[in-house]
Parts: sequence; structure tokens; C-alpha cells
Amino acid sequence: MLTPPFLAVNSSNGDITSMKFNGIEAQDSSKFSQISSGLGSATCTNARTGNNDNYILITCKTSTLTQYYVAQYKTPAIHMATYTTAEPSVGELRFIARLSRATLPTGPIAATIYGNSGAIEGSDVYTVNGQTRSKFYSSKRFIEDQVHGVTGNGIGAYMIIPGVGYESSSGGPFFRDIDFQGADQSELYFCACRGLFQLIPCFSQNSGHVQTESYRQGLHGPYALWFTTGSAPSADFDTTFWEALNPSGLTTFANRGYVRGTASGIPSAFSDKITVGWANSAAQYWVKASSSGAFTSPKMKPGTYTQTLYKNELAVGTTSVTVSAGSTVTANIADTHVDDKTTYIWQIGDFDGTPAGFKNADKIETMHPSDSRMGGWSGITYTVGSSSVSSFPMALFQAIGPVKVTFNLSSSQTGARTLKIATTLAFAGGRPTVTVNGWSSSTPAAPTDLNSRGVTRGTWRGNNNEYTYAVPAGTLVAGSNTLTVYVASGSSGDAYLSPNFVFDALALY
Repeated sequence: MLTPPFLAVNSSNGDITSMKFNGIEAQDSSKFSQISSGLGSATCTNARTGNNDNYILITCKTSTLTQYYVAQYKTPAIHMATYTTAEPSVGELRFIARLSRATLPTGPIAATIYGNSGAIEGSDVYTVNGQTRSKFYSSKRFIEDQVHGVTGNGIGAYMIIPGVGYESSSGGPFFRDIDFQGADQSELYFCACRGLFQLIPCFSQNSGHVQTESYRQGLHGPYALWFTTGSAPSADFDTTFWEALNPSGLTTFANRGYVRGTASGIPSAFSDKITVGWANSAAQYWVKASSSGAFTSPKMKPGTYTQTLYKNELAVGTTSVTVSAGSTVTANIADTHVDDKTTYIWQIGDFDGTPAGFKNADKIETMHPSDSRMGGWSGITYTVGSSSVSSFPMALFQAIGPVKVTFNLSSSQTGARTLKIATTLAFAGGRPTVTVNGWSSSTPAAPTDLNSRGVTRGTWRGNNNEYTYAVPAGTLVAGSNTLTVYVASGSSGDAYLSPNFVFDALALY
């Protein structure tokens, strides 16, 4: 078991320098576990507390950040919470448990970069045995990321984000960020090198990785680093003991409220992909609705929230709701999105906020677009009515080239028409322009700049945008027509770092 004598914290800076489970040292000896790159200096205190002194609370304070560590009697875990009043100066707000690779060698392969043959992009995407790997390829959507970890001989270490642990984070239910990195750490000493694993709970951070909303301050967590003999622990454990510890920024369960209701209007094909979310400047929450649309929120802080209905990852309805302490409010919500009310002449993909089903969409989360396991990106022609959706590229890169769509129309389908292209993410100002037969569209306004690589880091999630193009009468003909989609941008770049965007769907009506 992990007991208080086997957790060591540097009292001058808050670094964890040792953590032992069943006599096995899990902590790397050359780099320690800490907030980001470390607090530098902090004032740390410790106290026994709780019933029968069952808890040891370690509090490490700086001017804008307080890190809490709790050791609980007969519990193999380090309980943690992070309180902030401003963005820290130590880098992105995240706790990194740097664990010994000798002790804990097994984590997600796609994010295991030791033994790499060099970086192919920035300093975070590498090639290992002919495959691209990156710490970003360990990411999971927040809504699904409650437990992640690494294992070794007789030991497992898992980060757990229970209950409302993400409430002070940013990005919403579908935001993704780093969970893990397995790397070699070079050290100059005789005939040896040490390894480290970064087990990164991005729930407790404000990240600049394709971030779509402002950062939140307050209490991040609680969360826990949990040790086992190997198997993953449950995400559900009692966190009510924190109320007796009274960390800064904690809202007790008794001072929270609920929202319940029914989501309606979502097409039946998406009945298993209905999510309801709530957000304001102080907190965010979400829950998956039942197939009938019924939902009950987590325990929420009092306040007024924007309640959002998602069809898969696409926001299709919003309303406002006010939560009061100790009460439950009813707030139904409906799908009002035009795509679910429109009949199209043809459609490629689903308007659901993802590129699901498109070519390479099933691979992009765990490999770089240049990876040899990817399908080809260039020279693609898609024929409506005969090509499979999986042959249409999930993303378009300016330097790689356009995609062509051929389609047949009857005489009754010609005349002035509207083409719609929906995207989920853009890089370097990338947005679609089109030609249809001999006609060329104007260039849409540039999308919001998220100032971050996206699709090469394993994500398609950004600001969803819809572009419509008024195709004038006389352009479309009865019989065969050709649409070509290009990437427009005021910027440039090489290959997969050229301006680009990710497709959600496209349709003609």
C-alpha cells in the first residue's frame, strides 16, 4: 500500500520526490512529479487531519497557485487538487507525474517515443520503427477520460478524474489533450540513461492546444494518482472528505444544484450520441443523455449557464438555465440546427461536428498525416452515388492539393443552388473555396485563429464553421458536373503544415 512514510514532497518547491507502492519506487529519480515544469519555490506545510487523523494534508502555496496533496490511511493513492487565481508562470497548468520507466514501462504505444529516430515536426512528433508517435496521440475526449495510466511488473499507476474534476478546465466535453508520454531522458553519466514517463492529467490544466474558449481559474479537481498491482481502478471513489479539508475554492455538494430535462429533435441515427453541456466563465459540465433524450446534470455550482445540446460533437441547440444551491431545475432543450431540417440533393458525410467515416479519420487520433499507414491524401476524385464515404479525405492541405467531386443532376435539379461545406478545425487560416464547372466562388472570411497545430497533433476538434456558396443559375447542367474544393489562406507552409481544414460534411441543395 501507499502510506504516508512513502510519499516524499520537497518542502521548498512542492515537487514529489518519492512515492512507493508495496516497496516499489515509482518516482523517477532525475526529474520529479510537479505542476508543469515545477513551481520553482513554494511555501509548504503539512498537517494530520480528519477522523482519527486518517489524512495527511500537504499544502504548497505560491502567490497565484496552491497545490494540495492528501495521503489517506490505507488508500494507495495521492489525492490532489490545484487552486489558481491567475495563469501561472511555470507553463501550461498541468500536473505531471514523472514515473520511472524501469518500474512502469507500459503505456500507449502511439505516445511512446523512446528509441525514436528523430523529430519530424516541432519537438513533439517523432518516428519510431517507421511509425509516427507523439504525446498528443495519447489524448482522449474529456467526456471519456476518467482513468488513464501505465503499468509494470506488479504495479500500475493511474490518473483518475472523478465526478466534476473537469469543472474548472476549459474546452468542453470533446476537448482532448495529452495523457501520456514515454520518452528517454538523456543524462551525462557513465554507461547509463534513465527513462521517464509523463502521466499528464490535462483535466487540471489550462492548455493552449487548440483551445476554443477562455481559461478558467479556481479549484481544479479533485483528482488522484492511484496505484494498483496492475489493473485499472474504478473512476468512482468518495471525494467528500475534501469538504472537511476545506481547500480554497471548493464548493460543497450541499451548495450545488442539478439540471434535468429532455433533449428532443435529434435524428434517430444519433440517439446514442446525445450530449448536454453547461458552461459559464466559472465552470463547465456535461452528461450523456439517454436514447430518449432524458438527462440529469452532475452536481453544479450555482449560477447562470449556457446549456448546449450536441448531436455527436456538433452544437445544435442552446438555452439559458440558472442553477440554485440545493435544488433541481427543469430545462428541456431542442435541436434547432438547420441541417436536421433540410433535404439535400446530395450529401457527403454527416453534419455532426466530426469527420467520422471519411478517409483517415479512423487513424488521425494516433498517427501523423504523413504516416505510411495512412491512406493517400492527394489526387482524390469522389463520385456521388458510387464512391464510398471512406474514400473522401477527412482533411484538405493546401500544399497537398484539392479534392474533386463529380455528380450527376437531372434537369429539375439545375438552376441556382446552394453548396454547403462544414468544417471542424482550421490551421493557418485555411478555409474552403470552390469551383463548379467553370464558375469560381469568392473566398470566405478567415476563421478564428486558434494559434495551434491541430490535425497533425491528432485532433479534429476546433471551432465548427459552415460555409455556403450561392451557385448561380446556368452553372449546373443536366448530366455530369464537377466540383473542386481548394484551401484558401493568406499563409503558406510545407506539406501537412500548410494551411488546412478538417471536413465535417458537404451538401448541395
